[in-house]
Amino acid sequence: EIFITIGVDSMFRFSINLITVVLIFSSISPLWAEFRLGAIVEDITPEVLPVLINGGMLSRSADEIHTPIHARTFVIGNEDERMAIVIVDSCMMPRDLLDEAKRRASERTGIPIENMLISATHAHSVPSTFAVLGTEADANYVPFLIEKLADAITKAAERMVPARVGWAVGDAADYTAVRRWVRRPDRMQLDPFGNRTARANMHPGYRSLDATGPAGPIDPDLSVIAFQSLSGEPLALLANFSMHYYGAPSVGADYFGLFSEKITEKITGQKSSQTGFVAAMSQGTSGDIYLRDYLKPEPDEPPHDISSYTDALVEIALGTYRRIEYQENPPVAMAEAKLPLRYRIPDKQRLHWAWSVVSQIGGDTSKDRTQVYAREAIILDKLQETEIILQALRIGDLGITAMPNEVYALTGLKLKAWSPFSTTVNIELANGAEGYIPPPEQHLLGGYNTWPARSAGLEVEAEPKIVETVLSLLETVAGKPRRPIKLPDGPAVQATKKLSPLVYWRMDEFNGPRIEDSVRHTDGVYESGVVYYLDGPRSDLYRDDGKLNRSPHFAGGRARAYIEELGTNYSISLWFWNGMPNNAREVTGYLFSRGHDYAFGGAGEHLAIGGNSGNTGRIVFSSSDGKEEVAVSGKQVIERWTWNHLLLVREGARVRIYLNGQLEAEGNVPSSVAANVGQIFVGGRNDSFSNFEGRVDEVAIFDRALSNDEAI
Repeated sequence: EIFITIGVDSMFRFSINLITVVLIFSSISPLWAEFRLGAIVEDITPEVLPVLINGGMLSRSADEIHTPIHARTFVIGNEDERMAIVIVDSCMMPRDLLDEAKRRASERTGIPIENMLISATHAHSVPSTFAVLGTEADANYVPFLIEKLADAITKAAERMVPARVGWAVGDAADYTAVRRWVRRPDRMQLDPFGNRTARANMHPGYRSLDATGPAGPIDPDLSVIAFQSLSGEPLALLANFSMHYYGAPSVGADYFGLFSEKITEKITGQKSSQTGFVAAMSQGTSGDIYLRDYLKPEPDEPPHDISSYTDALVEIALGTYRRIEYQENPPVAMAEAKLPLRYRIPDKQRLHWAWSVVSQIGGDTSKDRTQVYAREAIILDKLQETEIILQALRIGDLGITAMPNEVYALTGLKLKAWSPFSTTVNIELANGAEGYIPPPEQHLLGGYNTWPARSAGLEVEAEPKIVETVLSLLETVAGKPRRPIKLPDGPAVQATKKLSPLVYWRMDEFNGPRIEDSVRHTDGVYESGVVYYLDGPRSDLYRDDGKLNRSPHFAGGRARAYIEELGTNYSISLWFWNGMPNNAREVTGYLFSRGHDYAFGGAGEHLAIGGNSGNTGRIVFSSSDGKEEVAVSGKQVIERWTWNHLLLVREGARVRIYLNGQLEAEGNVPSSVAANVGQIFVGGRNDSFSNFEGRVDEVAIFDRALSNDEAI
C-alpha cells in the first residue's frame, strides 16, 4: 500500500493499478487566508567530543569544532494549515530519529507530523546520526539532535508573522559537474565483491584516458525562495542547489553553512548572530554530482577554495533574489506518501562470502572496503524491505518535493520537467536516509553508487517508483495534472523534416527502451548499456526555447530498429560525440550498421571511426560479406569529445560521406546487404563488435540518396 496524506479534514479511497491509495484531504487555503512565516536558526553543535563523523567509507571522529552547525527552520502557512521545513547540517538522518523529533514537535505545536519536512544538507564534516558503511551513529549526539530539532520547530511556530513570499531560479552551471563517469569497456574496475563490474564510477580524473564521458546530466538551477514582511523587510531565504559537498574540516558546516552566513550579511548588512533573518541552503539532487568538471584539463592550481566557491554562489543567489516578485496569501498545501520498497538482498553465495569475511573481523569496526560491504550484505539480508516517506509541498505556483535519498540529477530534471508547477524545487535526504536511487539503466553500469549497502540498497526499480509517486503528490497539491513534454522544433529540425525522412529520432528521452520517431512513428529501441539526457549538439539550431538539446550516451548498448522500406538507395544523418581515444582499440567505434543482428563476422555495411588497425580517428564506411571488406575512408582526424555532424549517402554502389557540411570521402562500395534487409543499428555494429562509446543524436534516415545541395 501507498499511503498519501494531505491535511486532516476528510477521507476517501480509490484504486490505481491495484495499489490502494488513501487520501486525507484538507482544502487548499483560500486566497484571502493570511500567509505567515516563522523562522529560526537553532545551534546543534555537539556538546560532547570526540564525535563520530559520517561521510567516509571507514569510521572516523573529530575532537574540535571548526564552525558551529545549525538546524535552520521555516514554519509557513496560515491559520488553517501550517507546514515546517527544517534544513539540518547533517550528512544524513534516519527515519526513526526524524519521526521522534516530529512527534515531539507535533505535540508541542499542533502541526501534523505529515506536514513536517526535515532534510540533511549532506555535509561530510558533521556528527554521525546514521549507521552506514564503516561508521556507526554517535550515541551521545542522536538524542541531543532529536530534542534540538523538536525545539527548532516549536520556536519557529511561535514566531509566525504575516509575510509575503516569492521565488526565482538562477543558473549556477559553472559550479556543479558530474562525478560519475562511464569507463571504457577495457578499463572496468573491481567491485567490493571481487568482480570486474564497475563500468561507471566516480572521479575519473581530468580528461581521463580511462573514461568515455559523464554518465548523466547536471541540474544547474540555484533556486531561491524568499520571505519578507508585509512592509518589505527581509525575513528569510531558502536556497536550493545540486552540488554534493565541498569538503570542510570536522566539525564544520561545509559550504551550506557558509552560504547561509554570507548571504545573510549581504542582505541585512549584519552578521547572522546579530539579526533575526534566517537563510539556509538545502541540498538538491546531487547523488552523481560534484564540483570538478573532468571534461576540462586539470588546472595548474585550484580555481577556488571553499570561501571563494561560496562567494560565487552567493553572488548568483543575490542576482536571483533581486528578481523576485512577491505575493501575499498564496494557496498552500502539503501531501505525504509512504512507499514500500525492497532491498537488493544477497543471494546465498554472496551471503556465504559475507559471513566468511565478517567472521575474520576483529572487534566491531570494519578495516577495509571488503569488510564494509560484507557487513552491509548481512544487514540488508536481515532488513529485507523498508518504507520511505515522500512529500510534495505547494506555495502558490511553486512546488517543493522531498525524498529520503541521494538522488541523481537526472531524476530531479524529470520531476521539474513533468511537474504541474511552473517552478519546482527538489530536496533530497529528507525524512530519512535510504541511500542512492540510480535510474535503472545506471545499475547495469555498476560502481559505488549501485553497490548494495544501506548507502545504495533499494531495489533496481526504486527510482521510477519514487518519481511516479512524487509526481502524483505534486498533481494532488496542484489540483491539476503533470505537464506533457513536447520538444520544440528549432530551425535545423524544421529543415530536416522538410526533407521528408523515413525516420527522425530526436533522442531526447529521459529513459528507455523506446526511441520516439518524430515524423512517422517508426520507433526504435535502446538496448541495455545506454544512459540518457546528456548535453546534445547545437541547442541554438535544434530548440527554439532556449533550453539544452539532449542526447543519450552509449556505453556498450546500441539503438536498433527495423525499417522495411530502406532499399538500396538511402541516406543517414546524425551527430556524434566520440568518447574513446582514437588509438585505444582496433576500431574506435561503429556509429551505424545495417545487416542481420549478430550476423557472423559482421556481414553488412558499417559506418565507423577508425582505430589502431588503420584510418586512426577517421571516418570509414565499409561493406563486408563476412570474408572480404570494401571500404572508403575520410582524411580528417576526429577530435575526442567534440560534436560533429555526419551524413552518409548511398546511391547504389556509390557512397558519399559529409563531415560537418563538407564532402569528406566518396567512392564505390558495392553493397553486401540484400535490398530487403531492414535491420539498422545506431551506436554499434550489427554483431556488437566495437560498439560506439559516446553520444549520438538527431538521427534522420531517408529512403533515397540526398542530392549534394540537400547534403550541405
